[in-house]
Amino acid sequence: MIELAPSPASKSTVPWFGAGKFPLYLAPMAGFTDSPFRRLCKAQGADVLVTEFANADGLVRGADRVWNDLEFAASERPLGVQIFGGDPALMAEAARRIEARMHPDFIDINFGCPAQKVTCRNAGSSLLLDLPLLEEIAATIVRAVAIPVTAKIRIGWDENSIVAVEAAQRLEGVGICALAVHGRTKEQGYRGGADWGVITAVANAVAIPVVGNGSVDSPEMAARLRGETKLAGLMVGRAALGYPWIFREIKAGLAGQPQPPAPTLAERWAAMLQYADDRIAQLGQNPATANLGGMRAMFKSMVKDLPEAANLRGVLEKVRTRAELGDHAAAHLAKWRTV
Repeated sequence: MIELAPSPASKSTVPWFGAGKFPLYLAPMAGFTDSPFRRLCKAQGADVLVTEFANADGLVRGADRVWNDLEFAASERPLGVQIFGGDPALMAEAARRIEARMHPDFIDINFGCPAQKVTCRNAGSSLLLDLPLLEEIAATIVRAVAIPVTAKIRIGWDENSIVAVEAAQRLEGVGICALAVHGRTKEQGYRGGADWGVITAVANAVAIPVVGNGSVDSPEMAARLRGETKLAGLMVGRAALGYPWIFREIKAGLAGQPQPPAPTLAERWAAMLQYADDRIAQLGQNPATANLGGMRAMFKSMVKDLPEAANLRGVLEKVRTRAELGDHAAAHLAKWRTV
């Protein structure tokens, strides 16, 4: 069990905003943003972290796997636990249990996931089709806990139902203290460009901090958005997968500083090995016998842009043990030691 730390004292305190701060969030991404990966991103400059989303029903039923997925280290703070569901009472009960058991810095409500397995439960982005229910869920959770409650939405279900501004105003009205907006519709999924015009309209329409999300992938883009909008922060998603160094690059750009050197090949492999070690420890496994099969997707994401990346992905698809991973790292570094 990862060590937890006390939660903040007031639900009105969101110290990562204000006083010139412009926080960078790591977007929660199912199957990728577990605690070891979040820590890699934190070490490279991510300011605020959010767990992978958890099913409120599973939490209330006490499913061990669901609770285990929410574990986090004190070094990850400020951190929020994200939940999804379509029943206000169930969502509120899940939030209460999370607060009592996990002591996160905030609860985050998922109103944006486009996956069928979520929307078919009248959860995630499907709630953008029922704004009164979305509002009721948020209000019930805000009343249920003493810590801050935030939310994440998409701009609408499809191009004919762009409701982000109204949704944001409703959420602000019931006590949501910050809002992340993904600039795509549910129907878009992750295709096409994010609509930063709608995200900007949301930021102009509410007084609470609005965090923009959608293909934030460069220091130049981040600096432009900060300079041209009223956004209070940015959320980085897929650009961070396999490349946590994106945070230090964006931080330097926002500060007007020279770009840091690109991570060396040795740094890239060290991060991958660190991830494996931390994940093995989190799962309570023996490093000598742990099966790394469940980590292969992460490993493959972390070799993008490396020499012989396509071949490496094939190799890592078959990796089983920490020893094998270490051998592949040593062999690759020996061949490309100057990179």
